[in-house]
Amino acid sequence: MEITVLIPCLNEAKTIGKCVKDATLALESLRVQGEVLVADNGSTDGSPQLAEQAGARVVAVEEKGYGAALMGGISEAKGKFIIMGDGDDSYDFLKISAFVDHLRGGSELVIGNRFRGGIQKGAMPRLHRYIGNPILSAIGRIFFQIPIGDFHCGIRAFEAQAIRGLHLQSSGMEFATEMIAKAAFANLKISEVPTTLKPDGRGRPPHLRTWRDGWRHLRFMMLFSPKWLFLWPGALIMLIGILGLAALRTESVMVGSIGFDVHTMLFCSAATVMGFQAFQWGWLLEWMAIEANMKPEKNGIKLWLSRKITLEYALLVGLLLLILGIVWAWGLLSMWAEKEFGAIENSNMMREVILANTIMLVGLQSIGGALSGSAVSALLRSGFKQVRDNSVKCNDSEPKTIRAE
Repeated sequence: MEITVLIPCLNEAKTIGKCVKDATLALESLRVQGEVLVADNGSTDGSPQLAEQAGARVVAVEEKGYGAALMGGISEAKGKFIIMGDGDDSYDFLKISAFVDHLRGGSELVIGNRFRGGIQKGAMPRLHRYIGNPILSAIGRIFFQIPIGDFHCGIRAFEAQAIRGLHLQSSGMEFATEMIAKAAFANLKISEVPTTLKPDGRGRPPHLRTWRDGWRHLRFMMLFSPKWLFLWPGALIMLIGILGLAALRTESVMVGSIGFDVHTMLFCSAATVMGFQAFQWGWLLEWMAIEANMKPEKNGIKLWLSRKITLEYALLVGLLLLILGIVWAWGLLSMWAEKEFGAIENSNMMREVILANTIMLVGLQSIGGALSGSAVSALLRSGFKQVRDNSVKCNDSEPKTIRAE
């Protein structure tokens, strides 16, 4: 079977029959062997029965959510290619030939672009059309380095095995973003086709919730791009802090009529510590995403981290910095004790106190980050082992699996 048209469904009684019939007619006009598969997510309005009457194969997906319904349908699809689209009649299933052409031409993921194909009046709220979708799509293009104009289009097509290999996990609306992000990480061939969006025919409020689902998309993109959220901002802040500490190490600095002294050093110290922590978080998130197979290994990052930034190495560096800071601070404390813990009028001592505290904090964070990373790595490996063991048991007891021919 070449094509499965997959339609997620939750109480779409007014439109599901038409969507199934249009998809069936499209397959017939293309003269391909295919099927229309409806992934029902717990409808209570008779949608599954209407879909079956229209000629669809219906599978029930118990886990709630847009992404969950699609993942259930993808696992059950028999086609080599899958074309997915919403069941509210907002997309025209009669015009799927462009998606098929791209798939046959070698594309592994084909995204519809509503902004290029046209958005009919009343089909999309102004907030989504002019603010939400453009901004989130622009962020996605920057974060994932792919020229996709519409990250959230509900109609798209893909090679079934390629997408199954991405191990998609999001059960909500952010599933659409996860598919594109992981496809980009896996270097799949991605293309776009213009798509027309028309007003849906459901006659009820949509399942999409503007602020909740918008935040979930943004949150997913940020967590999947730690270099933009933590790594590069942390490195910049840390660099500014270190340069400030170095410049104010021995004396104040005048820039025009503005003077920078020991009080500025306190802020530089805070910038160094916060920047280092953000930088460390970014590396840990990047590394954990690779360890969990959520992102592919690129440019030897995983190999470099595993061989160079070992637990012992990070602990040693952190311990040395911590000891250095403690020894330095102890010496300063002794000098203060000689003055009977009185007022410190010498600003140079305060400069040294700030530097000693900065080194101690960075050393302690190095130790904490190394231990946390090691613990998470052990948990990930344990989890993978359990998954593999369970997979072997399932394969032994249930040898028959659904395959895309």
